[in-house]
Amino acid sequence: METMDKMLFIVPPYITFDDFINPTDNMRVVTKKSGNYGNVYTDMPLGLVSLSAYVKKHAAVEIRLIDFNILLNKLDSFEFRSFAELFHDFLSAQRWVDYAPKIIGISSLFTPSYRSVLDIAQCCRDIFPSSIIIAGGGVPTNMYKEIFKENSNFDALCYGEGEKPLLGLVKADDKLCYLEENLSWITPIKVKNGKLFQHDFIEDLDEIPFFDYSILDTDEYGLNPGINAYAAVDQKKQNFHVMTTRGCPFHCCFCSSHTVHGRKMRYHSVNRVREDFMRLKEQYKAKTIVFQDDHLMADRERALEIFKIIKELEITAVFQNGLTLQALDIKVLEALKSAGVDHLVLAVESGSNRVLKEIIHKPLNLSIVKRVADDCHKLEIYTTVNILIGFPGETKSDIEDSRSFLKTIQANWFIILVATPLVGSEMLKISLKKNYIKGSYIDSSFKKGIVETEDFSVEDIHEMEYSLNLELNFVENSDFSLGNYRMALKGFENAIRAKNDHAIAYYYASKCYEKLGNVEKAHQYINTAKMIVAEKPFWHKYVNKFNIPI
Repeated sequence: METMDKMLFIVPPYITFDDFINPTDNMRVVTKKSGNYGNVYTDMPLGLVSLSAYVKKHAAVEIRLIDFNILLNKLDSFEFRSFAELFHDFLSAQRWVDYAPKIIGISSLFTPSYRSVLDIAQCCRDIFPSSIIIAGGGVPTNMYKEIFKENSNFDALCYGEGEKPLLGLVKADDKLCYLEENLSWITPIKVKNGKLFQHDFIEDLDEIPFFDYSILDTDEYGLNPGINAYAAVDQKKQNFHVMTTRGCPFHCCFCSSHTVHGRKMRYHSVNRVREDFMRLKEQYKAKTIVFQDDHLMADRERALEIFKIIKELEITAVFQNGLTLQALDIKVLEALKSAGVDHLVLAVESGSNRVLKEIIHKPLNLSIVKRVADDCHKLEIYTTVNILIGFPGETKSDIEDSRSFLKTIQANWFIILVATPLVGSEMLKISLKKNYIKGSYIDSSFKKGIVETEDFSVEDIHEMEYSLNLELNFVENSDFSLGNYRMALKGFENAIRAKNDHAIAYYYASKCYEKLGNVEKAHQYINTAKMIVAEKPFWHKYVNKFNIPI
């Protein structure tokens, strides 16, 4: 009788060890018994649940998954001296030794997980010496030369999407030979010989079965701070991530998604989307669908049909990556509102038309931003605006123009991030060519700038990023200015949950409680704000800068 192959998928932490142990002042933190740590995002690993579904459809294989982001969030305390020590301690447990996977696949989307990928591979080679060790995602696709230079534990890395390449590997009799023959697998020998690699896309996404959420501990993903920040989502569990399209035709300089998924749009059919959502609701009791599509609005009519499905099934929808603003006319916004969507992310990226056009290459005009924000305000759709600053070629004057514009739109909240040169992006190529990288782009994140140009230093960008955050979200908060104190309070309280020593959030929350007639709470919060300012000199500069009477 043929034995069933065993596979183990591993998701590394989406945060560097240093950022986890020593979070900076502008990062979300989580408190454990052993101290404060950087908060880890726990998006469901959609690539892996898709791979599992596709491979199981065509081959007899057992698949298990370890997500170290979930593990880090669940730990009551952290006593390890490194992530590598954690990996070895966990993977050497008897349950995994007994499982003895034939193939181990590590998924890495962004560079903060780069070092962990190498450490996990080393642990796996030590503990499972006969296993085939592979990796896939944005980092292996774009950094295979660096990975092979630093680490000899990988048998191969996947180039782009992995459903068809992985299935071929599972079905191959001589797996190592297959890795050398298939052009979607990157091996040290092929790199040495200068081979070119090829994507092997599934054109009709309906060929991929219903995602294999069974390999996840689905309830644990309700801890995700990226979802908890949404005003519309009160239920912290039963959130399920989906991706109904792949590809994006745009050429935004900071994005590298095209290196994995390509630029051509591919879709699940509307009927397939309906079936998946019904199954999520019936089988998994899903309450919230979290869309991870890069460009859901590529087919406007299809998107409108999906909004109807959301309405019919009475589920909450969250569009974590935002929706293309050009497509958000009043008809689309009314359809979203009718479907129960009361929170949207507006992926504006910059409040400067020059930066949008000449640097980011985003086909967006600020007049559209203002119109969409106004329409959302009228429809009572809560809006979060995403902004990036610190692009190569951007000037301090551009950032000032952006600040001035953003103060004029009626958004509920702003997420201000530092532009980060992702591997595979045009931004990274420009930054390397012009020698703008200060430090290592491998350890960069959207809260830690590494780009330094003739126009600004890393320190300049950090200061402008945090000052913009405080000014737009607190000092000039739109809801507070308009007297919408309950709505403003939601944002302030969320800021306190993310950073429990946020003196300015406590101050403005106290003002909201005062306006709402809760004198006791107002008194408690203003005293907390004063105590934090007295104990933490960090806040003195900003209290003085914005003339906040704490």
